[in-house]
Amino acid sequence: MFFEQEEARGQTVRGDSEARGQGVLAPLERLETQMNRSQKRLKERAEEKDLKARIHKLRLVRDQLRAEVKRRESTVQASGAGVEPGPPLAVSTQETLERKEETVKALLQAYRFTGLSAKMTSRGVCVCISTTFEGNLLESYFVDIEIQKPLRIHHHSVPPFIPLEQLSAKYLQTDIQHFLFRLHEYLNAYSGRKYQADRLQSDFAAFLVGPPQRNALCNLLTFTYKVEPKSPSSPFCARLVYKDLAESLPTAVTVTAQGKRRPGDGAACALGPSWEEQQAAHEDLFRTKPLHHVFAAFSKEGEKMYAILAS
Repeated sequence: MFFEQEEARGQTVRGDSEARGQGVLAPLERLETQMNRSQKRLKERAEEKDLKARIHKLRLVRDQLRAEVKRRESTVQASGAGVEPGPPLAVSTQETLERKEETVKALLQAYRFTGLSAKMTSRGVCVCISTTFEGNLLESYFVDIEIQKPLRIHHHSVPPFIPLEQLSAKYLQTDIQHFLFRLHEYLNAYSGRKYQADRLQSDFAAFLVGPPQRNALCNLLTFTYKVEPKSPSSPFCARLVYKDLAESLPTAVTVTAQGKRRPGDGAACALGPSWEEQQAAHEDLFRTKPLHHVFAAFSKEGEKMYAILAS
């Protein structure tokens, strides 16, 4: 009997505890339900706001298209006044698109003649810049431009010493055509300077006393040379500076005589101009003509001199 009474008392206590627990959890469950409903309402409102914004944009596009259609219809009507009925509007639009396509093709062809060509990419457009000097095709470089706002250069092969960042900051966002033309000028001038230095070293090594010295940009070139390779006369030292990086000819030239002329240098010295006259003439040649042209002229003058001495 005693045990039965204790068991009944324990069941009563457990029942009271569960009732109290349910009484505490019930408000929490109600709060959670209210919170879920509030979040659902906020989500629905955000979606509704987004849909309204999309509808507004689509309406703007629709209005623009309607205005464009009306404008084209009025243009066709004005051009066709007093003339026999022409083809439908769709055909006229197709002809307009074809004319635009032909114009673009002609423009791209013209760009190719200037050393620029382009092709569309997934990001935007990739422009190939081909460099030449005196009709010789030299290096090619590319610039991959992302078509976005603002325009951005995604990747390129332009040498680091070319002022690409300055040109981009100055022209890319306002005049991309001018940006490409200016970049082409810099690259073409660099390739031209490099081409001349390479030709000097490969084709006229007999005139040089030691290899020429140049920096990576090829805007500073120094070399020691003789006008007549077989002559015992003292050589000249030339220093060419290209301050304008968009040009392939030097802006400052200094030619100095290495050593002094000896009295017994021979009849060739007596027949030739003085050292000062030669220096001035050489500086003028280096400033106005490509390097390989200057040394080709030296070679011809040497042949003439040998012919005079032999006669």
